[in-house]
Amino acid sequence: MTTATSRSILHLDLDAMFAAVEVILDPALQGKPVIVGNDLGARGVVATASYEARAHGVRSALPMRTARRLCPDGVYLRAQHDRYREFGTAVFRIVREIADLVERVSIDEAFVDLTRLADPEAIARDLKARIRVETGLTASLGLATNKLVAKIASDSGKPDGFVVVAAGTEAAFLAPLPARQLWGVGPRTALRLEELGIRTIGELAAADRVLLVTTFGRMHGDHLLRHARGEDDSPVVTERETKSISDETTFASDEADARVLWDVMRRQAEHCAERLRHYQLVARTVGIKLRFPDFHTITRALTLAQPTDDGATVAMAVATLMRHTWSHERRPLRLVGVRVANLAAAPSLRQLDLFTAS
Repeated sequence: MTTATSRSILHLDLDAMFAAVEVILDPALQGKPVIVGNDLGARGVVATASYEARAHGVRSALPMRTARRLCPDGVYLRAQHDRYREFGTAVFRIVREIADLVERVSIDEAFVDLTRLADPEAIARDLKARIRVETGLTASLGLATNKLVAKIASDSGKPDGFVVVAAGTEAAFLAPLPARQLWGVGPRTALRLEELGIRTIGELAAADRVLLVTTFGRMHGDHLLRHARGEDDSPVVTERETKSISDETTFASDEADARVLWDVMRRQAEHCAERLRHYQLVARTVGIKLRFPDFHTITRALTLAQPTDDGATVAMAVATLMRHTWSHERRPLRLVGVRVANLAAAPSLRQLDLFTAS
């Protein structure tokens, strides 16, 4: 697949990881709709749903009360994050045995640069098999010349698939897919594209550049056109090059319940802290991102008195930011996110973290 000028980028995504781990721990759950969350009450949200549960319409970030209505016979389990971390560590230990350039996006997802290896496709197939045999988890893989196409390829093969997009076929692979599957095409952009008569990636690739630049601005318009043609030169960023870590959730419907929002953002804070610990980094800055139904987006951040990799400390900072930013008006939110930045190598001994707003 690799030519002198093309890359081989693998996207790896563990299938419904939290639910899959629960099934491994309790085989009696095999074939049942499994729904995992931090708070199983009516005000909680779904962290992960097995594919059996997804057949009933249950998805991540769905309010738990809605999930129970859609899937009353589901098995609802409180998340065991320590166990999920154990499985994630085992998986990425295998990944790092075969490649050095690994960008771990989350506990269950990564990009791997296989360009310099002799037979990327064979290596990827072996990796997929090893993950299944050694951990019991299934992974969906996409192999392409860039991160954008590799990610879409793995998504198209879920669950437990392996999709290879050969060099030179990127545009043809993307053409029939909905435009909203591209990076940078959110609900508002998708709506504006539809107003222009553009619904598929192929239609976007064939669109007039002047029209796109006029509609979306030069930078966004050009990015849309390049991505629609399967062009993406973004590098695989290893942990040593990571400048910030973030986690975002878009709700199925606008959400104004403070308990639901806190449950989601607390989980995001722990995910960010988990990745800090994995990369042996600490963060000095904690930020939040809030997007409202009209797509207006605000970001706020504070600086910690001491760098941290502790989830509770990150969550406390998030709570402080939410009190100052959202709690007074409590407007419904479409998206929430947590970000940690100003990263540095972790000291040998973790220090007590006190924070001050800035």
